[in-house]
Amino acid sequence: MTTEQVEPGRDVWPRDVEAAAAGMLHERAVAEGAVGDRLREVWEEEPGFKGFLTTVNHKRIGRRYLVTAGFFFMLAGIQALVMRTQLGSPNNGVVSAETYNQLFSLHGTAMIFFFATPMNSGFGNFFLPLMVGTRDMAFPRLNALSYWIFLFSGLFMFASLPLGMAPDAGWFAYVPLSDRFSSTHGLEFYALGLLFLAVSSTVGSINLIVTALKMRAPGMTLARVPVFVWAIVTQSFMLLFALPPLDVANVMLFMDLRFHTQFFVESGGGDTILWQHLFWLFGHPDVYIIVLPAMGIISSVIPTFARRPIAAYSFVVLATVATGIISFGVWVHHMFAVGLSDVAQSFFAAATLTISLPAGIQMFAWLATMWRGRVVVTTALLYAVGFIVTFVIGGVTGVMFAVVPFDQQVTDSYFVVAHFHYVLFGGAVMPMLAGLFYWWPKMTGRSLHEKAGMWSFAVVFVGFNLTFFPMHLAGLLGMPRRIYTYDDGLGWTVWNVLSTAGSYVLGAGFLLTLGVFVESLLRQRWAPDDPWGGNTLEWATASPPEDYNFPVVPTVHSLNPLWDEQSLPSMVEHRHDGVRTMTDKHEALRTSELDARVEGPMAMPSDTPVPLWLALALTLSVVFLMAGWYVASAVAFGLVAAIAAYWMWDRPDVEEIEEEAG
Repeated sequence: MTTEQVEPGRDVWPRDVEAAAAGMLHERAVAEGAVGDRLREVWEEEPGFKGFLTTVNHKRIGRRYLVTAGFFFMLAGIQALVMRTQLGSPNNGVVSAETYNQLFSLHGTAMIFFFATPMNSGFGNFFLPLMVGTRDMAFPRLNALSYWIFLFSGLFMFASLPLGMAPDAGWFAYVPLSDRFSSTHGLEFYALGLLFLAVSSTVGSINLIVTALKMRAPGMTLARVPVFVWAIVTQSFMLLFALPPLDVANVMLFMDLRFHTQFFVESGGGDTILWQHLFWLFGHPDVYIIVLPAMGIISSVIPTFARRPIAAYSFVVLATVATGIISFGVWVHHMFAVGLSDVAQSFFAAATLTISLPAGIQMFAWLATMWRGRVVVTTALLYAVGFIVTFVIGGVTGVMFAVVPFDQQVTDSYFVVAHFHYVLFGGAVMPMLAGLFYWWPKMTGRSLHEKAGMWSFAVVFVGFNLTFFPMHLAGLLGMPRRIYTYDDGLGWTVWNVLSTAGSYVLGAGFLLTLGVFVESLLRQRWAPDDPWGGNTLEWATASPPEDYNFPVVPTVHSLNPLWDEQSLPSMVEHRHDGVRTMTDKHEALRTSELDARVEGPMAMPSDTPVPLWLALALTLSVVFLMAGWYVASAVAFGLVAAIAAYWMWDRPDVEEIEEEAG
């Protein structure tokens, strides 16, 4: 591959991208050689439906995360269209107040918990092992368990709507609204569903962290780890620290509802504000739990299409980690109107201003990368630029909330709804679409219709801004959030009409986007290994990747291993090294945490139904608990413990390898 120097001492990038994208990368073809057939035999999975139920392959699980999260996004989007139709004109009667409360509560809960975070988990599951140069996740069976629990918890939560028992106190479930004035069963679904989901998020986070720390390709020191991997690892650590307060709050809420304890009942010595503290201890870090991986996607897309390494890499990584840390000191800015002391509010106002600085660093790094590069306009890049525009607008309004008097004026107004969607919809969905268009050839082995993709971006971008920007003005005119209708003559009608029209345009944009993906699958335009001339290791694999990912684990020589003319040839150099090929057993390479020195092969488990059994047993225990069948729930939980014990005891792949090593 022909390259040229950017500046003395800087990395290089490919000059002739078309040559790089002509088909199978030469280095991978040579490295594959005779080892490919043996690796396919070793890593082969069960075919058919049995393989579907028993797979532990990180790529299949990653795709399932993406598809399942997309399905829940579709359901939540339909709920949003119903709500916007209800608010499209004054005194409308499309749905009743009770139905509207259930729709907007389940919509918010689904978007936050069952779409945004799991969607990022899908990208992390699929691409983190590829980016760090390994063959699978550190704990493949745990990875399968996290997906099955996510699926069953989402189905459990959505089942509440047709049963007429959906949550109806908002996605935030504020007490005393949630424990005294709302549907008891709906909030029990909420508390148990989120506790159930937390198991998936916790085990998934541990798996991602260990994979990134212990399974990086040799030579991939911490200074050579892609920004996307840093973002996923930071998100995973944040989940481990943010979920316990939410779990405690949901346990307390369920006990108040079911067993009449008094944790949040002031007459019984409880404290209603305690719920807000516990909830927002999770809720505000969760904004960045959602946004940081999305920013990592942007940091992958922009360098590729700017034909230049990302500017200020070290500062971008520091900004990513700093955002994760600072976000835990900002939660009270959601509570400026509840009567806390001025001293407490001043500290959290300062933290709210401070957290905008790391995001600003990343914004300037992306702009500098494009400014000094040779930009190639693609659909993925358009979505990345669309993210920058929408997230800056959301960030500006977010900084406004740090001004306590202003925050108290717009609290519980549609101004907050507008800000929230600019940050989380514009800040998460736009990058996710950028990632889908960018990595689609790698995930499916098929190319997309670029012109149709660009049209889909235009419709989505216009629809998004037409939907949510007028909400700022409606909020400043006094329109409160969480209302299902309003009277004429208040000055809100025109802005609601625009928002409702925009929501239908946005829905059409998503249908067009879906059509682009479906057309790609049907037409079967096969994609080469590296269609974009990318710079990170996932583009060194086949499209789609083989079950074993890399025929030979490479040695990484720079932050941009596909552009340095050393990392890819290392696969050829090590093609006869048994430690790098591992063709005899189901193994992956283990390396040291800091400098990625080789420690030796590590046994990996093959397909197994045990994660599915454990997830089903846990689902039964939650369903029985919801139904009030406490004995049956205890028995089901005992089954969970028994399956977990069998899981730890029965490790045939590991035992076989250890016996041979002994």
